[in-house]
Amino acid sequence: MAISPALLNTLLPWMVGIGLNTLLLGIAWFLPKKLLTPAGYLHAWVLGVTLWGTLGWRGYIVMLFYFLVGSAVTRIGMAEKEAAGIAEKRSGARGPENVWGSALIATLCALGAYAMTTFYSSHSDFWVRNAVLLLYLGYVASMSTKLSDTCASEVGKAYGKRTFLITTFQPVARGTEGAVSLEGTIAGILGSAAIATVGWGVSLIPLLGIPLCLVAALIATNLESVIGATLQTKFDWLTNEVVNILNTLIGAIVAIGLGLLLQWLGL
Repeated sequence: MAISPALLNTLLPWMVGIGLNTLLLGIAWFLPKKLLTPAGYLHAWVLGVTLWGTLGWRGYIVMLFYFLVGSAVTRIGMAEKEAAGIAEKRSGARGPENVWGSALIATLCALGAYAMTTFYSSHSDFWVRNAVLLLYLGYVASMSTKLSDTCASEVGKAYGKRTFLITTFQPVARGTEGAVSLEGTIAGILGSAAIATVGWGVSLIPLLGIPLCLVAALIATNLESVIGATLQTKFDWLTNEVVNILNTLIGAIVAIGLGLLLQWLGL
């Protein structure tokens, strides 16, 4: 039975995603320095296939940039952080909970954009096109927010000279939930700017989307620090991974909201 060209065009990105991610997983599996746990690699494979199938190489590049930079930043000052008891568990190797804590919201944005472009017959419809562009913005903003959080946290724990609790601005030890530092804040801004620039470079967002992602990441990361300082220690279910999901959700919502406002203003 022959496969129609339309069906082949639909299946091809998923087949490429399966092949590419299987190859990369095989290479990563045998690297001496493990970036993920065995289960983490499996979940990263599912994530990678999903992103390539829905957004293609553009969305994949953004996520790959986050993964590589985030993993590198996590290892900054690892010996000192481990000695102080504030390092990421497993020496920074990510598990399934880390994969989806970081990428769940981005994946939902990708799936939403894919559903709209696949199942709406009128692809040229103004509202459909705008909704897809906003979901692309939400995708990049969620990852910009997560990289901002990772950079701020890891650089702050490694190099923060003066660390303050965000709710009281009283000095606290590095690694305290809800703590912020100048060094970490600067690193977070640079991280969010970098990945937003990548999103613009691969044409997922317009140039104006870069400052929108910066604002969204700054707001979301600070709100996450507030959650960490006020709620996280009170509820056992509010783990770091759940907070990460909330963080990236806030980043995506803020960016999409700002995008809608600019559309309304005709900008």
